[in-house]
Amino acid sequence: MASLPAKNGDPFADTNVVEDQRESMEESTLTVGRNASLTLGTDSLIVLDEGFVERNGSNCCGLIPSKNKTTRAIPFFNVLWADLDTFELTVRFAHQINKKDVRVAFINYGVEKTERAKATAWIARLLDRAYGVSQRQKRIKVLINPFGGKGHAQKLYLRDIEPIFAAARCEVDVEKTQYCGHAVEIAEKLDTDGFDVIASCSGDGLPHEVFNGLGKKKDAMRALSNIAVVQLPCGTGNAMSLNLNGTDSNSLAALCVVKGIKTPLDLISITQGDRRTLSFLSQAVGIVAESDLGTEHMRWMGSARFTYGFLVRLFGKICYPCDIAVKVDIGDKAAIRERYQQELSNDTPINERRENISTNSNSNSSSSEAEEGLPHLQYGTVGDKLPPDWQLVPYDKLGNFYAGNMAYMAADTNFFPATLPSDGSLDLVCMNGDVGHIAAVQSLMALGNNTLFDMPHVCYRKVSGYRIIPRGQRNGYISIDGERVPFEPFQAEVHRGLGTVLSKSGHVYEGPGPGVL
Repeated sequence: MASLPAKNGDPFADTNVVEDQRESMEESTLTVGRNASLTLGTDSLIVLDEGFVERNGSNCCGLIPSKNKTTRAIPFFNVLWADLDTFELTVRFAHQINKKDVRVAFINYGVEKTERAKATAWIARLLDRAYGVSQRQKRIKVLINPFGGKGHAQKLYLRDIEPIFAAARCEVDVEKTQYCGHAVEIAEKLDTDGFDVIASCSGDGLPHEVFNGLGKKKDAMRALSNIAVVQLPCGTGNAMSLNLNGTDSNSLAALCVVKGIKTPLDLISITQGDRRTLSFLSQAVGIVAESDLGTEHMRWMGSARFTYGFLVRLFGKICYPCDIAVKVDIGDKAAIRERYQQELSNDTPINERRENISTNSNSNSSSSEAEEGLPHLQYGTVGDKLPPDWQLVPYDKLGNFYAGNMAYMAADTNFFPATLPSDGSLDLVCMNGDVGHIAAVQSLMALGNNTLFDMPHVCYRKVSGYRIIPRGQRNGYISIDGERVPFEPFQAEVHRGLGTVLSKSGHVYEGPGPGVL
């Protein structure tokens, strides 16, 4: 018996494939009301509604109606939730009102009783597309620093963030910090099985406290692995959100937390004197530390104070003599660029990626350590003898010693373009303090156009540990995650994938890599 021709008019088409495509299209489209339909597109929810009427704002101040548009596209990333009650289907989403802000909006349509089963199945497919591998309805412990964002953090949370969490059906518990170090105490006492995320409405200081609070728990390694630490940018320094979310907008960051993918993050043990703390962002001695901490009295200048401090010290050719010992992982820029590109093209599933990191990390720790606290210090503390393969080298003309665990230290300041969330290495940038004025200006400009990495006078290495001993100065500035610590020797050691954050990609930061414009 001869086969029937395909209904699309192509006699050579495979009828089974055509039928599968037709069924898939029917499953993706839900007819709602008399003149409307909802279709799951490639990356957006397509809303077709004959009732849509839009005005063109550029046409006589919007007074003359433009040609009616009957379709709207809502990116799946912006879809927060969808549900079906007795009579209506409602889709809530984050509507982009400008480049920096989103607000909760919704569409709703009546659904016939005979279509309820189909609508329920369609909603399930929509949420699968909207969330992918990201966890839905996250349980979030929110910490608000009432002094952050010039004292507006609570207002920013209520206006920009809370509505997005509510629309996404997140479970939220809010607590305000009362004093410096309070977040350390809250995180240390927190039941990490009761939450999926700790979100700090603050600058970068509160996440630093949260990591250190979790690090004080008896089961620190388990706690740091189980719960994700995120930032809702409400402070003056919002590097964490810039790197993981690609934005310092409160509302966009909230959307990114809702859709964020659990991502392992390297943490760094800092030993200084008899103290051990955790760092997640950066450590600095020299120009960067002084340009930040040494200009606190100029906060009225905003971000310009850092540029001013940086230029003054560069042109002054100020040097910061130190003795430094480094455990180098990769010392060649070409090899560093290659490692970044390999990770960029890494398509290993998220769950497998985390398992591989955990396996490698646990090979250096006993099973009892995971239950008792932080990992063993493979290189010892700053008070111990140097490891056998480390050599202390004098740097008489050091201008800048800057180690980064994330790419951006501020907006448009991509200091560490090759850094990765969980490669087991810090990216270390060193520059002499006596560089010429032209090179000094070029260095500052290079930060804005992502060319600092390739500058010949910039030493860029990947390291897993170091010790730095300042000399020739009784007082100075050392910055750990933007916070001032005593001006005395310290040692750093990287713990691969010890911490957990939420990111958009699950394995890289939101910025161009080395030499990529």
